[in-house]
Amino acid sequence: MAAPPNVTTSDFSGRFLMNKSLSDDSDEILRLQGVSWFKRRAISMFSLTLAVKHYRDDAGVEHIDIDQTLSGGISGTSEYRTLNFQEHNEDDDVFGAVIGKSRRISLEDIEDQFLKSGWTEDTFERQAIQSIAWSDTPRSGKTWRAEQTWGFEVKNGERRYARHVKFTSSDRPEGPIEVRLYYDYLGN
Repeated sequence: MAAPPNVTTSDFSGRFLMNKSLSDDSDEILRLQGVSWFKRRAISMFSLTLAVKHYRDDAGVEHIDIDQTLSGGISGTSEYRTLNFQEHNEDDDVFGAVIGKSRRISLEDIEDQFLKSGWTEDTFERQAIQSIAWSDTPRSGKTWRAEQTWGFEVKNGERRYARHVKFTSSDRPEGPIEVRLYYDYLGN
């Protein structure tokens, strides 16, 4: 289902279902992040729902909290983004030891064409969300970096929440992987 015009990068709150038929395959990214074959198969077989809470705290700092659920009610990873572009460490059940930072950013300030193109006019006006995460290599034994932009795109004639992901890894000398992920809006 298309995202209504009142759901924007200013307030992502709601529930979203990953649309696997529209999204690019991200299995190679998961493999390079060290996700086991068994977990990758489970991820590919189940549907992924995001429950998004977008808010400002008492100090006015913007947060996006996302709880993931796989089909059948199986809890997945949670993402807690503070849009202040300060680094934070996390031990993720799927991705291991990770360092990340997030912020709101004007698309004009993004240099990479893949990360900055294809967005709706309201994403340009309200800005995109930029999230950068990388492996905590001494703790994880892996070396990778994932840069994402979040916003809204029109795909197959419908306005959808989307993420553009540019992924690099020391285990992939042929260069970055670029994927687009699309989500159906399920309401609040």
